[in-house]
Amino acid sequence: MKIGEISRLSGVPVETIRYYEKIGLLPEPVRDASGYRSYRQAHLDRLLFIKRCRNLDMAQEEIRELIRLAEQPEADCSDVDALLARHLDHVRERLKELASLEQTLAQLQAACNEGRTVSECGILGGLTSELDKLGTASDDNHVPGTHGQGHN
Repeated sequence: MKIGEISRLSGVPVETIRYYEKIGLLPEPVRDASGYRSYRQAHLDRLLFIKRCRNLDMAQEEIRELIRLAEQPEADCSDVDALLARHLDHVRERLKELASLEQTLAQLQAACNEGRTVSECGILGGLTSELDKLGTASDDNHVPGTHGQGHN
């Protein structure tokens, strides 16, 4: 099958498929006589596996490790369990971050009173003071929704 078909069957955009090939998550397919990529069922299966992992918010390195482990079917699955435990810890940490974010946003929204001008806006003033606080944070290398340093 050609790249458009595997994209349609998997629901993964063509550009993403090419990216996964480039970074080695998806093996490059052979090319047919006219130079087009020719994907097999194994490519589709791998692509769907990657998509499921991404839907669980797993990082590329976590997916790479799961693929490596899956290629050793007779091995003990404790490494898979350990990887999932680390990922679960990361998700729980992100939930705490999101709860804190929700609280901050609710406080900012409460600072807004109707009938005021933009220059008197409590939300904008609060955002300015929040930005000042962020500049002094020591662990602000983790952006919610991503895997920051030490969270892989």
